[in-house]
Amino acid sequence: MAISFNEDSVFNLKQIPIEHVRDDVTNLLIGGEDIIMAFQTVRDQLVFTNKRIISIDLQKITGKRRTYTSMPYSRIQYFSIETPALIEIFPDSRLSVVFTDGVNAIFEFRGRTDISKIGRAISEYICK
Repeated sequence: MAISFNEDSVFNLKQIPIEHVRDDVTNLLIGGEDIIMAFQTVRDQLVFTNKRIISIDLQKITGKRRTYTSMPYSRIQYFSIETPALIEIFPDSRLSVVFTDGVNAIFEFRGRTDISKIGRAISEYICK
């Protein structure tokens, strides 16, 4: 499933090591911007930095054609985090973000993911 900020949900985001983020993403980073966490669907990636969310949508069969979408934290109006209970069978988490232009992005993370890091980064950026 392609990651899109225009759809309601992105399902099955699995955390990946930062080292597995595609090299071309690091070329998009600006001064003082660091990757906090990275996630992957089957082919696409979602990267959270200390300044924005970057989605990488691989297109076509080869995946050589890519679409990059960047949503800066400065455009976030509000967000919420849903964490799993201590002994849940499926310990999934959810991040809901509403941007100032009305776009509502909902990200669902598979497994035990410390999404409080993402919430902290968003808070630090928008609460300046």
